[in-house]
Amino acid sequence: MHTLYSWNVNGLRAAEKKGFLEWLAGTGADVVAVQETKAQPDQLSAALRNPPGYVTHWFSAEKKGYSGVGTYSKTPPQTVQAGFQDARFDHEGRALISEYPAFVLFNIYFPNGGRGPEWVTHKLAFYRRFLELAGAYMAAGRPVVLCGDVNTAYAEIDLARPKENGKTSGFLPEERTALGEFFQAGLVDTFRHQHPQAVKYTWWDMVSRARERNVGWRLDYFMVSPDLADKVAAAEVHDDILGSDHCPISLTLDV
Repeated sequence: MHTLYSWNVNGLRAAEKKGFLEWLAGTGADVVAVQETKAQPDQLSAALRNPPGYVTHWFSAEKKGYSGVGTYSKTPPQTVQAGFQDARFDHEGRALISEYPAFVLFNIYFPNGGRGPEWVTHKLAFYRRFLELAGAYMAAGRPVVLCGDVNTAYAEIDLARPKENGKTSGFLPEERTALGEFFQAGLVDTFRHQHPQAVKYTWWDMVSRARERNVGWRLDYFMVSPDLADKVAAAEVHDDILGSDHCPISLTLDV
């Protein structure tokens, strides 16, 4: 069994003060992917960079205090690629691609389109570039796992107020269509696959204290290539875990 967790921590240094390292140790996970670290590696404590039992890899944005991803692994990956090898995207520190014997893991913080139409365009181009890379691995016979903050709720069940948000980035028709292309390419939304009717959210607006009322969105996903779909033993949303405006999600694979 392989247990993987993914969490948009909304600032890893802030999360450390809220118990992130204790949570990490308690998961027992084989791999933990974090997004929106908002830090360069040299700004992180030694405890965050080298917790007992894990090796870590980081990819940070050129802009300080922005974006960034990190992957904690109990077993060192065979290879790690930082970014998409694409200048349009890689200055933002949004992707780590780690190869393990059983699968290739994409740990990604997808762009948010909320800052205007040009950001929606950028986000959709990022989606397409991800599909090109993931598709190449899948075509070569390599199982793929995608995790991270995709920044789009796919269906009405995936947000508390779909009617009111039809013109809001994160639930725009073009964003939902683009996310649908992930599924057309064969990727399986593991949580929805395991829990077809479950209403669970992974992000809540902090300004309006939406978490207290559970007015949320499911923006964070574990997806797997078709050859892993029947290996999914569990896929969960851990909405009881605090410390960020997102909550962690997990995937257990029988591989």
